[in-house]
Amino acid sequence: MMNRLKAIRLLMKHKNLKNYLEIGVFNGHIFFRIKSIFKIAVDPDFTFDKLRILGKIILNPLNIFNKYFKKTSDHFFSNDAASLLNNNKIDISLIDGMHEYDFSTRDVENVLEYLSKEGVIIMHDCNPLTKEAACSFEQWKQRDFEGTWNGDVWKTILYLQCTRQDVQVFVLDCDHGLGFVTKTNEPSKLLPYTKEQIQALTYEDFDKNRAEFINLKSPDYFYDYFKIKQ
Repeated sequence: MMNRLKAIRLLMKHKNLKNYLEIGVFNGHIFFRIKSIFKIAVDPDFTFDKLRILGKIILNPLNIFNKYFKKTSDHFFSNDAASLLNNNKIDISLIDGMHEYDFSTRDVENVLEYLSKEGVIIMHDCNPLTKEAACSFEQWKQRDFEGTWNGDVWKTILYLQCTRQDVQVFVLDCDHGLGFVTKTNEPSKLLPYTKEQIQALTYEDFDKNRAEFINLKSPDYFYDYFKIKQ
């Protein structure tokens, strides 16, 4: 079954992608498993300590090279990104931070500034299956953080399809919706929504236009798009 960890590993292996950035690391479930000598973790509230890091170095010695930034992604890009990434472009990035339109849009556009020509951005939580899962952070907080929370990351996928002819975007129908963003030299036709119009869209609007709004594909499309044999 395709999921974000499998996708990252396959891309790194078959497309020779190396430099890795993860936004929204939480407990490091994905981050520590990635094998690269250039890995950056960005999260304002890591839920692991130095002892856990040591254990993960034993399991994956390449974790000794990890760089940790305990701050918001906005602060990271404002204060640290240029010095780190101008000469070390990001080949693959997982964006799994704050699951709200404005935040996820800033994250993906900031990463695109430092993405290598063949680089890939993977966005988690792009295909909420219920209105409850697509709620705001405040609404999720009001229900004591219970249940699945995907937020409205789907709006960022739609926004990119409306404003960026220099990228190709699609979402795999798996793992809460895996969004993929890659650079392209072949301009695609833009969808006709402004940022403000997208902001005003409801979950009901999304549910009626799911396939178009996020360019939804079956999980096997991953192999076709990236030309990787199953």
